[in-house]
Amino acid sequence: MNARGGFEGSYLGDRSRLPDDARLECKICWWVYDPAAGDPVWQIAPGTPFARLPAHWRCPNCDGEAEQFMVLDD
Repeated sequence: MNARGGFEGSYLGDRSRLPDDARLECKICWWVYDPAAGDPVWQIAPGTPFARLPAHWRCPNCDGEAEQFMVLDD
């Protein structure tokens, strides 16, 4: 955990902190949201940043909440 109490790599639920090209990984099942690919399961168009996913969006693999995702350092 980091000094602010969140997990390392977490955006702490503050989507405004994320760059548009940020890739995020589900900490439950390791599925990666890549904005270049979008999410065909939820019909999210390629080019959609994580910060602009709908509030009801969940991991298409394990149904984890968006807040469970961690920023990947590529």
